[in-house]
Amino acid sequence: MSGRFRLPFDLRYDKHLVAALLAFSVVSVFVLYSASGRNLSAVGSQVARYVFAFIVMFAIAQVRPETMRRYSPHIFGIGLISLLAVLIAGEIGKGAQRWLSLGLLNVQPSELMKLAVPMVLSWWVARDGIPPRARTLAIGGVLIVVPVFMIYKQPDLGTAGMILASGLMVLFLAGISWKLIIGAIIALTAAAPMVWAHMLDYQRARVMSFLNPQSDPLGAGYHSIQSMIAVGSGGIFGKGWLDSSQAHLGYLPERTTDFVFAVFAEEFGLLGVLLLFSLYAFLIGRCMLIAYYAQDAYSRLLAGALALTFFLYFFVNIGMVTGILPVVGVPLPLISYGGSSLVTLLAGFGILMSIQTHRRIVQH
Repeated sequence: MSGRFRLPFDLRYDKHLVAALLAFSVVSVFVLYSASGRNLSAVGSQVARYVFAFIVMFAIAQVRPETMRRYSPHIFGIGLISLLAVLIAGEIGKGAQRWLSLGLLNVQPSELMKLAVPMVLSWWVARDGIPPRARTLAIGGVLIVVPVFMIYKQPDLGTAGMILASGLMVLFLAGISWKLIIGAIIALTAAAPMVWAHMLDYQRARVMSFLNPQSDPLGAGYHSIQSMIAVGSGGIFGKGWLDSSQAHLGYLPERTTDFVFAVFAEEFGLLGVLLLFSLYAFLIGRCMLIAYYAQDAYSRLLAGALALTFFLYFFVNIGMVTGILPVVGVPLPLISYGGSSLVTLLAGFGILMSIQTHRRIVQH
């Protein structure tokens, strides 16, 4: 009789994803310890959030994909109601109305929509058949535009853009024609002046500073200039852990959240950056492999959309830190300090684990 402890059920998880995520958690703790000025309280908070996020991830991984598919419209509906509640009576902080007070804690419903939108789009497209018909695309477009518009009004342009992309990923993976894709690009280009006219002053300033950061080096362009200085000063081998001058001397803003990659690049240099990128490539590749082997349309669309959206988060953050994209307030996934975004990310990986571990064995 074995003395080893055994769970009363089979714990479903993907060891490759778990190993990569554990590696990211270690990197996050080390980088944040330096970026926060050796603030143990901040590091402790990040560890606690990672522990909670892992619990959420493992819990979701036990849920069968069929159950997720069945409740996808309900989750989307809850998200829409929550977004409406935010617009009516949300908590205001840093000039934005993005949080909903539930007494003991504040929640950000837009984080739920990062999962709810690709879930409901995958449900709808799979239900109506692949490739999607015109009616399917029209209703799918409504399912994307409504929450994106509500989040844009908070205002949260960065999250709205990411959720828009996650929904479009599902439609792209469903096999829409290139004529529609090119037509959509032309329509978005034509609508650009109207979007510009409705943007807030600080949002326009971010775009202008992206085009020419030196036009306002102490204002809108300050973030980009300082982050590029930090990235460039790291050289090949970096200055060493805890030796980021840009962060520790107070030049680099948002150094634990949006611009944490600049701290990492300055301290670990090009070699460290290549290793970090390799870890991201492994994680994204594993997610795409899960999508490839998924055995039904809903799972395949959802897994593919989550994988590509995660890549987009990574790409946008690196792009804005290095000056090739405007600053849109997107944190570096799995590394930046944060609570709700970290839980959302690991919940997404929980969905991917569920899809992988609940596959049926096909007999040949």
